[in-house]
Amino acid sequence: MSLALAEARAAATRGEVPVGAVLLGPDGRVLARAGNRTRERNDPTAHAEILVIREACVAQGSERLPDHDLYVTLEPCPMCAAAISFARIRRVFYGASDPKSGGVAQGPRIFSHPQCHHVPEVYDGIAARESETLLRDFFKGRR
Repeated sequence: MSLALAEARAAATRGEVPVGAVLLGPDGRVLARAGNRTRERNDPTAHAEILVIREACVAQGSERLPDHDLYVTLEPCPMCAAAISFARIRRVFYGASDPKSGGVAQGPRIFSHPQCHHVPEVYDGIAARESETLLRDFFKGRR
């Protein structure tokens, strides 16, 4: 999670919402790491999770990432949760909960939906306080 937090800090420095993600391969090696880049790329899908999934899929030569683990500083939104399911990611570890836009434990709860084809193991609250502080300070500076 420390690498994901570093990516979140870098995203904040770029003026992006400070969310970072890291995707590990089956051997525990880092395959991809990214922070949000929606503003930089003018792309609403350029969330940290989507960026690491795209990069890892290219590196692995497959649209599926079984036995891979995702670390992300904020609860994935519904779009990212769906992408995680489609990629067949094994485990998701996230920091802060997202009561406004979350898609795992909040909101639509994508992985609980009967039409969800793959449900990863989910572990929440990992470095939650630090993730929450990054987000809170970022938005406080914007107001």
